[in-house]
Amino acid sequence: MGKVTIIGATGNVGRYTALAVSYIPYVSELLLFGRPGREEVLHGLAYDLHDSFAARGNQADVKFSCIPKDLEGSDIVIVTSGVPRKEGQDRIDLAHENARMISEVAAMVGWYAPNAILFIVSNPVDVMTAVALKYSGMKPNKVIGLGTHLDSMRLKWNLAKYFDVHVSEVHTRIIGEHGESMVPLWSATTVGGISIRNLPEFEDFPKDKIMYNVMNAGSAIISRIGATVYGPGDAIATIVRTILGNEKRILTVSAFISSEIHNIGDVCIGIPARLDKNGATPLAITISETEVEGFRESVEKVRSVTQEVIEQLDESCHGR
Repeated sequence: MGKVTIIGATGNVGRYTALAVSYIPYVSELLLFGRPGREEVLHGLAYDLHDSFAARGNQADVKFSCIPKDLEGSDIVIVTSGVPRKEGQDRIDLAHENARMISEVAAMVGWYAPNAILFIVSNPVDVMTAVALKYSGMKPNKVIGLGTHLDSMRLKWNLAKYFDVHVSEVHTRIIGEHGESMVPLWSATTVGGISIRNLPEFEDFPKDKIMYNVMNAGSAIISRIGATVYGPGDAIATIVRTILGNEKRILTVSAFISSEIHNIGDVCIGIPARLDKNGATPLAITISETEVEGFRESVEKVRSVTQEVIEQLDESCHGR
């Protein structure tokens, strides 16, 4: 049984994440955390969740706080706070806006909950994961980001629809940036355990169209309802369940890699990792030549932005 804290719990993603996480049987305490001045909203949200729990017979305890010391004892701290992406805005454009906030939150978590797993959702998630790793002072396996897990699930759904099979029959991954330079691993994609290249439907497979749908899914949702909520919330809950349950599942999250994938690394980016109670362990994998090239470009893009953002943060800290 574990304590899960959600920082940014009053936002759209934070609220639904709280509900989704509450269905996990390993969660005994849920802490809704927000900035000072949000106490009444947090109190109302806690009340609402208590009613939901009563209806479901859930015994988990819901608390709320704006006091950093209350982070103590957290097993997982999920960070959903930050400036949300606007319609037509690239995730990278958000980097400088959200970096200062993430650096402060990470330092707070590193001080009050150093044994927790710090789980970053704020965009651009790969860059923010790197910022959190640096400023929390925590070990690399203890700091992860949502990465391309949601993108991989979006691809999975599109493939299930195309091949007309149950979604559980599709196994696929997207690695790299959670953004425009993401890389689908067609070489590791199967339907019913069979490589898609060995299926007759693959002859007319609309690869580019499907990837367009996946890459633009977030923007399509934001343009219609203002924010992505349910997809991210349930993707987050899946990762939390995997960690608290010590399930050792392989999910595609943002984590620090050095040389696991064809000696490409030194960056936080979406990669397959084994998740358990100790955090994330990146897997060493071999992928196709085209995929290596795409991954290398994605890494270079994320590394460049990460270095720029961290240099700016360091300058602002020294200038205080």
